[in-house]
Amino acid sequence: MKPNRLNRMAVLVISTMSLAGMSIPANAQQQPQEEQKQLHKQPQQQEPSQKQLEQDQKRQQQQEQKRTRQQAQEEQKQQEKQSQEKERLQRQSEEKQKRQEQQQQERARQQAQEEQRQQEKQSQEKERLQRQSEEKQKRQEQQQQERARQQAQEEQRKQQKEAQEKERSERQSEQRDERREREAEQQDRRISRQQQQQLIHQQQEEVKQYRRYLEQQESRAREQAEELRRQNRLAQYRYQEEYLEHLRQQQRRLRDERFDYDRDPYFYAAPIYRYRRGGRYYEINRYGANVLRQALHAGYAQGFRAGEADRRDRWRAAYRDSYAYRDASYGYRGYYISRSEYNYYFREGFRRGYEDGYDSRYRYGRYANDNYFMSDDILSQILNFESIR
Repeated sequence: MKPNRLNRMAVLVISTMSLAGMSIPANAQQQPQEEQKQLHKQPQQQEPSQKQLEQDQKRQQQQEQKRTRQQAQEEQKQQEKQSQEKERLQRQSEEKQKRQEQQQQERARQQAQEEQRQQEKQSQEKERLQRQSEEKQKRQEQQQQERARQQAQEEQRKQQKEAQEKERSERQSEQRDERREREAEQQDRRISRQQQQQLIHQQQEEVKQYRRYLEQQESRAREQAEELRRQNRLAQYRYQEEYLEHLRQQQRRLRDERFDYDRDPYFYAAPIYRYRRGGRYYEINRYGANVLRQALHAGYAQGFRAGEADRRDRWRAAYRDSYAYRDASYGYRGYYISRSEYNYYFREGFRRGYEDGYDSRYRYGRYANDNYFMSDDILSQILNFESIR
């Protein structure tokens, strides 16, 4: 900017000098000092103008710079404001998104809690229903067991009553038979007194052994009963309980009985039959023969009931597994014949009765007067008595 100003001043001086020389040529020499003064004055007069211009220009530049700076500051402020607004909007957006996420999480948490409560409620309801079902089933089982127990007790009482009635009937029948036998004993041939005493001694030993045997059977029978209960063989269990009760009655009767050996006709009546068993012949009087017949009838009746019980329990046919078959003492009084002899014929009747009871038929026997009896033909074939008189 300064060179331009100097150039303009030089042009101005030259122009002034040219005008002065053209208008006043005569006194050009006389006025050199004045011109010089004027020349010295003009720069002095022009110098403030130049400075002023420079100042003005400087002020303008400063103003311009200030405006530029202010504009830059304004733009910077606008940018900062925009940036702040952008950041604010960004924060608002982030906060809004964060709130939305929190709300979603809260809804999800509440939904999960609600689902969990529903599941817990369903689980509790299921457990409640399960408990109710189990309690109901348990009550039904208890009621069923109670009914079965009452039914079993009722059947047992009925069977005991029937057994007592049967026993009474049998005693009456035995008494009638004894009366008939006593009437017929007068016709029997008597054995010697020595033979009579020998029979009495054998009989007394047999009774002692039979008493000891009965005392030992209770524990064995209990074990067998528990085994039947574990196998859920209720019909066979009830039958065995009836059988054991009869054995107890036999034991009590044998314990309380006062037997008069001297007056009993068995111990002085001579044998009238002979029969074959195990390849040997045995002789027996009419009283002993009646006991063998009773053993066959009792065995058949008990075998029929045992086979019928296994059929009701849907159990396999196995007569040898029955406690009654192994015991084979039902109806044995302990007199006239040995227990082993009675056991043999009882089992012969039991095997045949079991087959009929299990197959629900009457191949070897018959049913009459609320009891089972072996048929006379089968009984005669088994005993095959031969008269020796």
